[in-house]
Amino acid sequence: MSLKVLTALDHARTQLYHFKAILIAGMGLFTDSYDLFCILPVMKLIGRIYYEPIGGDPGVTPPVVVSASVAIALLGTVIGQLVFGALGDRVGRRRVYGLCLLLMVFSSFGCGFSICRTRGCVLGSLCFFRFLLGIGIGGDYPLSATIMSEFANKRTRGSFIAAVFSMQGFGILASSAVTMAVMAAFNRATNPEDISPLRTPEAADLAWRLILMIGAIPAALTYYWRMAMPETARFTALVEQDVMKATADMGRVLGDFDLDIHGSDALRHSPSSVTPPPPPPHPTSTYGFFSREFLRYHGRNLFACAAAWFIVDVPYYSSTLFQSQIYLPWFQRASHVNAYQEAYNVAKFQAIIAVASTIPGYFATMYFIDRIGRRPIQMLGFSFMAVFLFALAGPYDAYWHDHTNAWFIVLYALTFFFSNFGPNTITFILPAELFPARFRSTCHGISGASGKVGAIVGAVGFLWASQDNNRANIQQGYEPGIGMMYALIILGGVCVVGLVHTYVFTPETKMRSLEENEGGGSTHRENENGGNAEEVVMGIVVTGNEVPKSPSNRSNSPLCGRSPDL
Repeated sequence: MSLKVLTALDHARTQLYHFKAILIAGMGLFTDSYDLFCILPVMKLIGRIYYEPIGGDPGVTPPVVVSASVAIALLGTVIGQLVFGALGDRVGRRRVYGLCLLLMVFSSFGCGFSICRTRGCVLGSLCFFRFLLGIGIGGDYPLSATIMSEFANKRTRGSFIAAVFSMQGFGILASSAVTMAVMAAFNRATNPEDISPLRTPEAADLAWRLILMIGAIPAALTYYWRMAMPETARFTALVEQDVMKATADMGRVLGDFDLDIHGSDALRHSPSSVTPPPPPPHPTSTYGFFSREFLRYHGRNLFACAAAWFIVDVPYYSSTLFQSQIYLPWFQRASHVNAYQEAYNVAKFQAIIAVASTIPGYFATMYFIDRIGRRPIQMLGFSFMAVFLFALAGPYDAYWHDHTNAWFIVLYALTFFFSNFGPNTITFILPAELFPARFRSTCHGISGASGKVGAIVGAVGFLWASQDNNRANIQQGYEPGIGMMYALIILGGVCVVGLVHTYVFTPETKMRSLEENEGGGSTHRENENGGNAEEVVMGIVVTGNEVPKSPSNRSNSPLCGRSPDL
């Protein structure tokens, strides 16, 4: 029989369910950025509460502890992406989707419900639960991207996946807003006599726990809807080989899902959709992930996705996490404000950057991605990131170091804008579009894990490397580094490498069905019941018994040549 359901998905009109899927799938990314960005003001509070003042300065969480808390969450993310990515292809996207969400909710509450109040126990407990949180967040990456790509139509697929990823920007904003609200409330409720730069009230220990636990609420609210989502039609039809169930599932959630209208009619009236694909490059037998065939047909694309994600996360996470050096001239020093005010200022700066550059960058990608394509946007983003990082680096020691003015902030914000209107978003999208259904989640997980390794390099390595080489000028607890100027130069050079890598290796997937993107427009699978291989072309499965291999039948088939009606 003809499998029209995938072609129908490619040509389906945009419906309310697509937007619901964006919100449901985006909550994992929302939680990711919420917990990543709230940890900085939280560490400010922990330093004031659990560490003794030094001289005239309040207590500070040692940089080693801050780096460990960041790195262990990112390490958990690497593990989660690899494990849950593979499970998504083995047992189904939906079946492990809820598990990821429950893990995120449980570990977010666990981060706040530390089992004790001594310094070592609190930090150990926090790192343990952040590791679990990282695993849940990591698992959500490949599943969210894969589910959205397999639900979307090919005209707006890029915008929809970008919209899911844009929830990170709102997670940053929510993290900042919650932190600011909690800090303002606790500061107002505290007697002024009980709080000062060198004196932190006991209630502050409740404040940071509250911030971390609130991050679990949005994710928990979407659990029911995740469980109500059907399995994607592509997994059901292509991996489980249950065409009837795939059709029924899509008909249940897409109100006017008409196979005849969106399938055969679309093929009949859309010249671009009936252009015969190139000869199939894949063998008729099913090949495994660890096979020469996989390496031959998909190895280049996997390298393109994984390497690009690694490259972009080095400058992105390093710029995010050593931004404290940039906002120091704009806010009062820690020795002049109390614990609540310091955490409030950190969150305020993060909110400004999110509103001014991060979120607009996501929106720009959503608008342009299906118009100009993925590859041009990724090249554009790497190019401008390099330009602005070099503009910050060149005169840093001579001028910017003592003149961190509005122009400096503008250049800094533009690097974030073009990372999100560029490789930071595109690297999330491409792995969900380039691989066969039975490898899609696994390959996305590998690509994302590679990116988080780059994030560890950026967040930990460059946090230390950016310190001044003069011990008198470095922040408390750090060791001398290569200095901000050289760190920025290296990061700009990394972006140039990303530009070259994109030009050489990254393919374009705009306006192509997922089956076309797998490699030359088709893929072959072996029937699990042992028999005939199936050829999937433009989302239509043809068995060997259905289309006889005579010249006359091949010439009259719209799958093998131009249809006579056209």
